[in-house]
Amino acid sequence: MSNVAERRSGLVPDAFADIESEFPVLRRTFGGYPLTYLDSSATSQTPQPVIDAMNRYYTESRASIHRGVYPLAVEATDLYEGARQRIADWLHSTPEETIFTANVTAAINLVAYTWGRQNVQRGDLVVLTEMEHHSNIVPWQILCQDREAELAYVPVTDDGRLDMEALDALLAREPKLLAFVHVSNVLGTINPVAEIVERAHAAGTVVLIDGAQAAPQVPVDLQAIGADFYAWTGHKAYGPTGIGVLHGRRELLEEMPPFIGGGHMIRTVAANESTWTDLPHKFEAGTSQIAEAIGLGAAVDWIRALGIERIRTHEESLVALTLERLSSEVPGLTVHGPLSASDRGALISFSLEGAHPHDVGEILGRLGVCVRAGHHCAQPLMRRLGVSSTTRASFAVHNSATDVERLLAGLAQVRGTLQLD
Repeated sequence: MSNVAERRSGLVPDAFADIESEFPVLRRTFGGYPLTYLDSSATSQTPQPVIDAMNRYYTESRASIHRGVYPLAVEATDLYEGARQRIADWLHSTPEETIFTANVTAAINLVAYTWGRQNVQRGDLVVLTEMEHHSNIVPWQILCQDREAELAYVPVTDDGRLDMEALDALLAREPKLLAFVHVSNVLGTINPVAEIVERAHAAGTVVLIDGAQAAPQVPVDLQAIGADFYAWTGHKAYGPTGIGVLHGRRELLEEMPPFIGGGHMIRTVAANESTWTDLPHKFEAGTSQIAEAIGLGAAVDWIRALGIERIRTHEESLVALTLERLSSEVPGLTVHGPLSASDRGALISFSLEGAHPHDVGEILGRLGVCVRAGHHCAQPLMRRLGVSSTTRASFAVHNSATDVERLLAGLAQVRGTLQLD
C-alpha cells in the first residue's frame, strides 16, 4: 500500500494527507521497502517547489547579482534580495540584520571570530550548556584558548532540561556571552529561550542562540525572543544545503569587523586599506549562494503556506504517539530527554539495551527506515547521559502514523535479529 493510500485509510488524523507527493525522493524504495525517512533533524527532504525555484534561477535567471545593470542581472538580484526579505519577515527580523552564511556552523564562527575577538578578553567568562552541538562548542573553545578566557557549562538535569539555578549562578558572574541551543538535537528539549535571554541581558550578557532545529519545527519570533544573535540553516528547513542564516542585532553587527575579506563586502579599496559596505553585505564576501538563497526563500514560502503552527501540531502528535508506543511495546528501550511531547521538538533519541545504535540503524535501514545513529555531534552530552551514542528518529511534515508503525516493526526486527528477547 502506498503512503497516500495508507494515509487515506484513516491512520493519520492530520491535515497533510497528500503532502509526501511534493517530495520526489519519497517515491523511492530500498530492497522492496518504501522509504521511511526519519532523519530530518540531520537533513530535511526538499519539496518540489524549492527544487523548481532553484531550477528556474539556473534555467531562466542565471547571472551574478548586485553588480550588473543589464536586465538578467537585475532579475537575479531581485530574486536573491527578495528571498532575504521574505526570510527576515518570517522570523520577524529585518533584511539588514539577516546575513547569509554557509550553515549554522559558519554563522556561529562568524560571531566568534568577529564579535568574540573584539569583546572577549583574558579572564572573561563564556557560558555554554551541556546540550550543545559541537558547532556551538568548538568555536568558543578556540576563542577562549586564544583570548585566555574561561569556558563554563550549564548542566543538564536528569530529565533533559537546563539547570536554571546553575544558569543563574553563572550569570551572577556576568559572563560576556551565553550561547545555547533553542531545541536540542539529541534530547529534543525546547528551551525557554525568551526567559533565558531576559535573565542573561539582566546580567549584561550577550546571547547567541543556535536555532538549527527550532526554525523548521516551532514558531520563532526573534523580536519576542530578544537574542543578540540567532543562527539557523536551510538544509534542516526544507531548503538546500550550503545556505545558513545569522540574524544579529544591528548595533552589534555595525561594530563588528568583517569575517572574510574580498569582493562585494567593500565600499572602497586603496593600496593599503579598505572600507566596508553596509549591512548585511559587509559579511557576505565573494560571489553569493544565489540559487541556495532563492531556494531557501522558496522553502520559507512553502512553510508559511502550510503554517508553522499546524506543522508543530502535526509533529507533536507524532512524537506523542511514538513515545507512547516505544514505552509500551519495546522492552529495554530508554528515551533520552523530556517524556512529554509538548516539551520537545520533533525528534526522539533512544538507547536499546544490548544493541549498539549503529546496529539498530543498519538493520532499520535494510527495511527502508532511515534513522540517525551516533553521538550526533554532541559528545559532551553523550558523556552526561552515560552513553557513547544513541539512535535518533526525527519527524517532518511528510511523516505519518504509518511511519511510526514502520519504525516499531523495524525495532521488533532489530530485537529478533540481535536476539534480545
